[in-house]
Amino acid sequence: FDDITHIEFWEKNVGNLPDIACFRYNPGALKNGNDIIGDPKAAKYGLTKQQIFEAYETCKQKGVKKFGIHTMVCSGILDEAYFLETIEILFNLVLEVSKKLDISFEFINIGGGLGIPYEENEKAIDIRYIAAEMQTLYKSILINNGHPETQIVMESGRYITGPAGYLVSQVIHAKHIYKNYIGLDACMANLMRPGMYGAYHHISVLGKQDDARTFSYDVTGSLCENNDTFAIDRKLPEIKIGDLLVIHDCGAHGHSMGFQYNAMLRSAEFLLRKDKKFEMIRRAETLDDYFVTLNF
Repeated sequence: FDDITHIEFWEKNVGNLPDIACFRYNPGALKNGNDIIGDPKAAKYGLTKQQIFEAYETCKQKGVKKFGIHTMVCSGILDEAYFLETIEILFNLVLEVSKKLDISFEFINIGGGLGIPYEENEKAIDIRYIAAEMQTLYKSILINNGHPETQIVMESGRYITGPAGYLVSQVIHAKHIYKNYIGLDACMANLMRPGMYGAYHHISVLGKQDDARTFSYDVTGSLCENNDTFAIDRKLPEIKIGDLLVIHDCGAHGHSMGFQYNAMLRSAEFLLRKDKKFEMIRRAETLDDYFVTLNF
């Protein structure tokens, strides 16, 4: 549950509360957020600390026997210390709640947010270090203070899938006005992150990977929105119409965030197998797909 009112909502619309109840904690001023999720104090997610106690006590009174807890404060983080600070806050909250309300937790979901090195000079997060330090916190805060063994879970979608996806697009236009623009046959319907967050994705020009990056371009999509861009003032080799550009690390937020605004049809997807052969695993959309749900 993401809000304390969800208890009443569930009872009214579903029936009895489930056997296990989990609430999301918003630490507020205890943590700083980032551009993706926002400042916890201004974010729509989760319950305050006071509401957390009230929510678990209410569920206990209504007969719930098993409990979990969840938080997620930031997204795309490469700082191990930030995660460990969040984990410590959550473990201490679990201990406080369990002692005050005489309950124990079946699982603790430390959330997601593990980043990947989108930029060439970024260092990958050390997940083994986080695991080792988390184990120390788990023992010192929970086990040594009487909380029974509990499962630790997390959400690592970006960390697993992000580096596995690439958006390949062809240059169909070049425009030189106040800036130099390179227009692609892809758009933010294929990859929303740069337009939505100003996020960085590395770009390679096929056949020119080793050429000097001496030209500055805004790499844009084909939508009528000025934020439909993949890169701004990006240093790249000289680009010609017909070149293929590869946008890296799109596996987590490419097709999964796709849309059809302005009748932009979503592209095909191909799987690169271990034998270096490509297999189409999702065909490109057609106009029939676009109108299939419309009742004329």
